[in-house]
Amino acid sequence: MLKKKLIFSLILVLLTTVVLVACGNDDKNTITFWTPLTGDDGAYMDKLVKDYNATNPKIKVKHIITSDMYTKLSTVINSKKGIPDLAIIHADRVPGFVKRGVLESITSAIKNQPEIRKENYLSQAWSTGKINETQYTVPLDIHSGVMYYNKDLLKKYNAESFLDDNVITIDEMLSLKGKLAKDEYVVNDALLGWVILGQVQNMGGDIQKDGKPTINTPIMKQVFENVKKINDAGLMTPFGEDGYLMFQSGKVLFSTDGTWSSTTHAKVKGLNFGVTNVYSPTPAKFTNRSSSHLFAMLNNDKRSDEKEAAIGEFLEFVRVNSIEWAKAGQIVASKKVNESPEYKNFLQSYFTSNEKETKSLYIYTYEYYPYVAEAVDTYAPDMVRGKANIDEYLQKMQKFVEDKVAESNVGAK
Repeated sequence: MLKKKLIFSLILVLLTTVVLVACGNDDKNTITFWTPLTGDDGAYMDKLVKDYNATNPKIKVKHIITSDMYTKLSTVINSKKGIPDLAIIHADRVPGFVKRGVLESITSAIKNQPEIRKENYLSQAWSTGKINETQYTVPLDIHSGVMYYNKDLLKKYNAESFLDDNVITIDEMLSLKGKLAKDEYVVNDALLGWVILGQVQNMGGDIQKDGKPTINTPIMKQVFENVKKINDAGLMTPFGEDGYLMFQSGKVLFSTDGTWSSTTHAKVKGLNFGVTNVYSPTPAKFTNRSSSHLFAMLNNDKRSDEKEAAIGEFLEFVRVNSIEWAKAGQIVASKKVNESPEYKNFLQSYFTSNEKETKSLYIYTYEYYPYVAEAVDTYAPDMVRGKANIDEYLQKMQKFVEDKVAESNVGAK
């Protein structure tokens, strides 16, 4: 039995390797383009690629959706076989990828595309791809945690004035304590980790100092205590319930999910909703924790100069035509698109409607941010729900991240 299992495991490894090599083939007439864009996002990107290929470029693009893309990228990078010509990666991956030496500067691909430059993109999206004066990526979007509101419930509870300054404060939310129907709530816990990390910026804090993670801090403690107040007042959707669906069912005033959710919310019959900034402890500062999908080229000696030039042509097409990507609920990074009249019809255009809103889209670029995010996502629910001591769990979170950092540094040697 053990022998059979071993043979079966070897077959799976062989099949996986074959698939990865096939997906990253060296066809000189095809740009292999990997993305982690599953679901509707993948369909919208498929359409964008199809539209580009319909222009009959000399080298066409083949879009390959890989749900576990980072694991597969690690495999092909280590084997040096089947490396895709182009990939979409998240902003928080750039520092680590550059440190490992797996990214190639995007400059070689865009040198013949004069309009692909910082001035033509949302600045924070462009800058996430710049490390030590080298530009490694071109941005597709900013995707952000935001806050949707139920217009009918705001009217029902005479809370429409909360929106007057575009900042819903925690005190305003707490003012509704004892006023809601038994089965209704002020806010859900959707993307709770994103909310927490946005609050850190609101409080003037950060998650690192001099490159070292800073999780167990007085500011982080205050952030958790502030959010916990909402739960303690009985205003947050119950633990274990799907607060996202509860918002769609008309039982929650505010939902802290993503820009991309607007397309799904819009399909819910009778849901009368709008979008604003994620709540804050103070009206003086609001932050919408964000990330960015970025086009990047992994180091690959087999990629020809002609193919790199073709990648540049594709990226220029996306810069001009990514209104299709706006349909996915994303904040398009190209200013040609996000400043167009057509883009104003999309709900997420609110977040580029003025300079203050655009600046609220905060992208963490700390090298070890993925570990911080993992720690926050793991521990935050119990801390906010009062199921864990905040001081003790902040210590656990700090150690969790420090251990991850240490492991990654050992692996890098």
